[in-house]
Amino acid sequence: MADLRAQLATRVRGMLSEALGVTRTRVATAESELAAARDRLARVRRAAAGVPERVGVERDRRLVEIDKRHAARLAELAHRAAEAARREAPGAASAPWSHWRVTPAGRGESPGPLRVGTLRVADAEPVPALVPLLDAGHVQLHGDDRAGAEAVVSALLLRGVGRTDPGTVRLYGYDPEHLGGGLAGFAPLGTAGLLTFVGPGGLARLLDDLVEQIRRINETVLAGEYGSLRALAAATGRRPEPWRVAVLLGGDELSRHERGQLDRVVRTGAACGVHLVVRGIDLPDDPSLTRVRTDADGTRIGTPPGPPVRLDPPPPATLVTETCREIAARVNAGPPPTPFTDLLPPPEQMWKEDSAHGLTAPIGEGPHGRPVLLTLGDYPPHALIGGPSGTGKTNLIFAWIGALAARYSPAELEFYLLDFKEGVSFARFAQGRRDPSWLPHMRLVGINVNTDREFGLALLRFLAEELRRRADAAKKHEVTKLSELRAVDPAGHWPRIVAVVDEFQALLAGRDVVAREAADLLEDLARRGRSQGIHLVLASQDVRGIEALWGRPALVAQFTLRIALPKALRILAERNDAAQALPRYHAVVNAESGLTEGNEVARIPSASDWETWSELQHRLWRMRPADAAPARLFDGDAIPRLTEAPDFRALTPPPGDAAPRGPVAVLGEIIDVQSRSAALRLPRAPGRNLAVLGTRVDEACAVLDAAARSLARQHRPGTARFSIACLDPDADPAARALYEDLADDAAWYDEETVAELMAETATALTRPGTPGTPHYLLLFAVDAAAGALATGSPGSTGLDRLRRILHDGPERRTHVLAWWRGVARMRADLGGPAARTDQIGAWVALDVQGGELGSALYPGSGGPDWYPRPWRGLFFDRAVHRTGQVIIPYGPSR
Repeated sequence: MADLRAQLATRVRGMLSEALGVTRTRVATAESELAAARDRLARVRRAAAGVPERVGVERDRRLVEIDKRHAARLAELAHRAAEAARREAPGAASAPWSHWRVTPAGRGESPGPLRVGTLRVADAEPVPALVPLLDAGHVQLHGDDRAGAEAVVSALLLRGVGRTDPGTVRLYGYDPEHLGGGLAGFAPLGTAGLLTFVGPGGLARLLDDLVEQIRRINETVLAGEYGSLRALAAATGRRPEPWRVAVLLGGDELSRHERGQLDRVVRTGAACGVHLVVRGIDLPDDPSLTRVRTDADGTRIGTPPGPPVRLDPPPPATLVTETCREIAARVNAGPPPTPFTDLLPPPEQMWKEDSAHGLTAPIGEGPHGRPVLLTLGDYPPHALIGGPSGTGKTNLIFAWIGALAARYSPAELEFYLLDFKEGVSFARFAQGRRDPSWLPHMRLVGINVNTDREFGLALLRFLAEELRRRADAAKKHEVTKLSELRAVDPAGHWPRIVAVVDEFQALLAGRDVVAREAADLLEDLARRGRSQGIHLVLASQDVRGIEALWGRPALVAQFTLRIALPKALRILAERNDAAQALPRYHAVVNAESGLTEGNEVARIPSASDWETWSELQHRLWRMRPADAAPARLFDGDAIPRLTEAPDFRALTPPPGDAAPRGPVAVLGEIIDVQSRSAALRLPRAPGRNLAVLGTRVDEACAVLDAAARSLARQHRPGTARFSIACLDPDADPAARALYEDLADDAAWYDEETVAELMAETATALTRPGTPGTPHYLLLFAVDAAAGALATGSPGSTGLDRLRRILHDGPERRTHVLAWWRGVARMRADLGGPAARTDQIGAWVALDVQGGELGSALYPGSGGPDWYPRPWRGLFFDRAVHRTGQVIIPYGPSR
């Protein structure tokens, strides 16, 4: 296919060149015919001097008509030639200097020939005079018009750099007579390494270098697959090598060696993008050589010389220097990223790859334009990405995800993404309000989790459970690897899983329980995940000081694929500093644990902006399976809503009078992979009461509100009682809203009537039989009523009754859900520091330090590793938990 494309490109170039040559021949022929006609007219006029006047008039009329026809034909041919020239040399290649600007050719497109003047075609439209150079051949200038030759050189060079991408043309100047003065306007290119002046005596070294470049390109870039760089660029859309133009402006007699090297460049250079612009040095005849002769009486192009050419004036000096400065500035800023579409297969090839033996996709292009591939499989199984802020880490992750998602269907690949830095970059992969689409491969997206390390731990627990499930299935089928499992169980759902954790060091920071368990899970997943198709991609700005990671060499050894962005530290091996000299939009890809011999430099495309990504995501979304569901989106900055919680919506009244295991109070959202709710079951058993602890009013009210509404949802109207006592004015709006929504099933109490509530409830507990209607006491800031509840005779105060309700109520379908504004206040209401707290079987701690909770509420330890933070709580149920669960209270229902 490559050869066919190369032949086709060669044939098209030949046709264009032949068409232009035919046009020029036609113009010359028309001029000759016109001259002959005028000559005949003169002879007829001389012969007809004695003819009668009438005959002379008729003769003149016919001659004028002939003259007009020839002029019209000439004008038409000139117009066609001009149009063909402009098509072949558009934009900067032929535009007049008055409105000239840089217009690079498209990817894979040749710059085309370059204008140096116009053809002289009588009174017809001027035709641009074009000279082939880049991707075409060489130019030699002859003649005694030095100024004209200099105008041709400057025009060729400026139009050449203006018709190509910045930095893709490199100039070499050899000017022993004027010591580079003839190219002074192009000097700003030297600051970007795009112009090199060769001094007297340096011609041999320059020619040797050009010959070596040609040899290298033939051997390693074209490699026998393509006939020229032009053919390679046309076939792949990429040009891996710059054009090299050597401007040789005279010199002494060449040595035998120099002559030999010069001849080699003439013969072989054009195919490898190496070109000569020569004046004062003879070059051998070659099909790729164009000779331009500039004399005082005119300029002619080609061999044999074509029609006369009127040279354009030299480009303005300011235009040359400003253009070169702008190009140098852009090159010094670093090469731009390649197009994201370079990573994608053709639309008809999307989702055609099989992941049974691994995942392979390009991440960018290498120095020679060939794709750099990333593989995750048995080897390498996991990847480590590093680079300081602003070097393109997120962009690289996006590019990799896009390249994989375009090749593998959701049945072959699933993603789990976690971003510990602040930001919502990964949110685009999930369904949003602005854009209903989502990436079908995505199962979980976690953003803004920099303060929720528990969510990262939950992801690792989920992956560990999936690893166990796959290992059990493999053992059942007597196989060891995912590829074998898929072969013996083709009906099973066994996609490869890629879990990406950005800024993973946040998960391992510190020496607490979360960091220790996370490190243990990471090590187990890294060691055993490869065989079951679970791959980890960990990314970080800086991995120095991550004791939990670097203190485990067995864990680090599993991450054999290393990707280092510019200035990355400690990602590659200790003595491998290749990343320190990388330009922007580049990365060192190393699948050999960072050892120097595994280095491969890739130019990374731009994939992180929304416009670039959106087109691919929408295409894949339209291809999604019929049963595809959006990814779970966890946003650490978002407050979940009770009405949107799946567990809340699933609650319904039981068929009988009561649920067999008791009703469930939903308290908040658990920080885990599934969108689950923290639930407190309230059966007829001792201690089934709830204490909410802390001073944050909104959060405490939110927990009690969610609990009450979820309980009410499980009872038909009139089959449950809700007694609401609000003893803090700040909580009054939330408590009132709950009271109004519970309607006839609710009763309202305040500081003056709360004692009556305790007395009524305690008395009801003394009646024989089991109450048919469950009773829920929702006490907002109950500790504020300590004074009112302390009155009465010993044993019959409001606090005594509250303790009795807490102790005896649950077994008689009476449960207390109360908010205390501190652990000490709760202990005081329950009887003092020595009082037992067994009657409170569950609690939610808000802004309470773990040490305050202590062994009184957290049996068997001195307190949990709990560090309070806004809109988070620690839920613990004695009947269910060994350790607490971090929850997010649901937002206000109104």
